[in-house]
Amino acid sequence: MPASPTRSESLSDAIADAILSGEFAPGTHLDEQVLAKRFGVSRTPVRDALRLLNGTGLIDLRPRLGATVRTITPDELDMLFIAMGEIEATCARLSTLSMTPAERGQLRMLHERMGSLAEANDHDAYVLANADFHSLLYVGAHNSVIDEIARNLRRRLTPYRRAQFQAPRRLARSHAEHGLVVRAVLARDAAAANSAMLVHMSVVEDAFEALDAGSAAAREAAGERARDRLKRRAPPIRASRARAQR
Repeated sequence: MPASPTRSESLSDAIADAILSGEFAPGTHLDEQVLAKRFGVSRTPVRDALRLLNGTGLIDLRPRLGATVRTITPDELDMLFIAMGEIEATCARLSTLSMTPAERGQLRMLHERMGSLAEANDHDAYVLANADFHSLLYVGAHNSVIDEIARNLRRRLTPYRRAQFQAPRRLARSHAEHGLVVRAVLARDAAAANSAMLVHMSVVEDAFEALDAGSAAAREAAGERARDRLKRRAPPIRASRARAQR
């Protein structure tokens, strides 16, 4: 069973979601007191949540200045996803060669359970199980250096990877992609495991980009509607002056 997230981890997820949805725009100062009031918690878990987010690239946290929402360029995000894909593929490949029978059994059982979560569209439980799924492959590679690199990259990309599950039917598709990885690992087909994980990670990036593009378009459309409303409400300048003269 996946471990339940701590209060700070849940709070960091909520703040990350608000950033990714555009509610907290780039450059926004994240005031601890305001966040504590918004989420109904004390400032301590907020402070801990911001520390967790500081390693993701979503925010900049500076002594005495506090936290601000960071602007990450598309090129930076693309490089992170490419690096993550290569590392995850390496973990999958090494797992086919190094996993113990017990570890292979854990992977198979977790994948089966995730199928039920996907069918039930249990988003939160699937996200937690998904982290466990990838962690099993990090551990199964039996290479502590690669394990550390994978976890550091995952920490930086977690908000973006989690956001992809908001796409329609993404849980079912994710589970199907995992299935190709699992079958290759259990069959000890290293090349197939490497290839299947590369495809999975590229789809993860595509799903996030499509979702992000939709969110950006929605935000721009909302902005246009707001500007149109303001234009309709504002009286013409000449008419205002004419009334003043009369």
